[in-house]
Amino acid sequence: MTIPEAPPRTALARHRDAAARLPYRHVDDVFIGGEYVAAETGERQDVIDPATAEAWGSVPVASDRDVDRAVRAARAAFPGWAGLAPGERAARMRAWADAIERRSDPLAVTNSLENGSPLAETSGQAANAAGIIRYFAGLADILEREDVRVAPLDPTQATTVRREPIGVCALIAPWNFPINLVVIKLAPALIAGCTVVVKPASPTPLSIRFLLDAAVEAGIPAGVVNLVTGDARVGDRLVRHPDVDKVAFTGSTPVGRRIAAACGELLRPVTLELGGKSAAIVLPDADVAHLQRVLIRSCLRNTGQTCYISTRLIVTPERYEEVVDAVAATVSAAVQGDPLDPATVFGPSATRAQQGIVRDYIRSGIAEGARVVTGGDVEPAIAEGFFVTPTVFADVTAEMAIAREEIFGPVLSIMPARDVDEAVALANATPFGLGGIVFGQNEDRAFEVATRVDTGSIGINFFGSNHAAPFGGRRDSGLGVEYGVEGLNAYLTYQSVHRRVRA
Repeated sequence: MTIPEAPPRTALARHRDAAARLPYRHVDDVFIGGEYVAAETGERQDVIDPATAEAWGSVPVASDRDVDRAVRAARAAFPGWAGLAPGERAARMRAWADAIERRSDPLAVTNSLENGSPLAETSGQAANAAGIIRYFAGLADILEREDVRVAPLDPTQATTVRREPIGVCALIAPWNFPINLVVIKLAPALIAGCTVVVKPASPTPLSIRFLLDAAVEAGIPAGVVNLVTGDARVGDRLVRHPDVDKVAFTGSTPVGRRIAAACGELLRPVTLELGGKSAAIVLPDADVAHLQRVLIRSCLRNTGQTCYISTRLIVTPERYEEVVDAVAATVSAAVQGDPLDPATVFGPSATRAQQGIVRDYIRSGIAEGARVVTGGDVEPAIAEGFFVTPTVFADVTAEMAIAREEIFGPVLSIMPARDVDEAVALANATPFGLGGIVFGQNEDRAFEVATRVDTGSIGINFFGSNHAAPFGGRRDSGLGVEYGVEGLNAYLTYQSVHRRVRA
């Protein structure tokens, strides 16, 4: 593992200096009705820098009344925003995207200090968020088209199908990608005509404020977007609020189950993007050099803290040891260090609790007989913060915990398969179904194998989201989809108006 030469004290000083220059650190307010207003609570929550374990910011834990004020503001703004022509909403959203891009640098640094994501990752968040917003703004014409359908058995009956915004939406974001994974909810909600209350994850409550500032600059009306911060209790109050019409959540499967149960009780629509344990199948004709080039992005992105990455590599005997050696070499050569260093590939785990979880899984893999080819149960070379040594296991079998459970850290499991059929069976031997990859130079053959994998999305020789294509999980990976026209539809409700017409 390559470690920067600068001593930890230098990194600590760098982080303190970076935090001191940011506009948001210790805040006392929430965002309601188009402005920052004092939270009606004395309870606070620290924001911890995962690279130094030092508290550098804090936010209020919203009270029941704060949540109610935010929902009421969204409800009050709903008729006006929904009443605008979709093209007018789209124009405001394009201006919003431009304003977000102008805040790229402070947003990236704030994000890195919140969750430890390397700048190489966070520096692209503003541009990607803007791209998502522009894509959904481009769907305005779908909402403006008249949709008239003639009854198949009665040509004298025609029905106008009206697409209407579903109402006030509660959007709950995770800590691994706190900007993009809220924007993929915000953008379709807003172009649909909905208003929203956003609740960011506890570790990452500050970076989203740049989106709010950009919304104000862009002329998004007051009350269309609102923000409350705090712990899981705040999220639960928001999910169960009687004036919320829809919930969208990205996060862990256990929390998603609880939200689904609450929404089921309330008969409230919900979109859930949850955990994953995706597999990359390496076919006998795979280009191993290409696999090495895309490995970090596809299988260990964001220090392994990405829901869809393929943390299981399933390899047939022809290339097994070659792939093991290549993966170990790639991971061991990647720089782990200060997230604010542009050269850093692997940062820390986002929280102390997550660090402990990941290290426990590494110990579990060793205890169950997996072969460590790089990393392992060793103290990270960087003592401060929540770092975990990136680890690759070989000879992993299906019954091992590291093969079955989502780890959410820099840990890869390489599994042998007798042939391609067994590789597909192993890929499907999971309750999750979110992502996946098939590596092979014969892309037609790779495509055929990909269609046999029971998952929501899968790539050929890489994995990447497409704003225009639906993204969603199967089974324990969630309900519903985001992105694409299908993602917009999740924020719409329909009214059929029947009329008699002349034959």
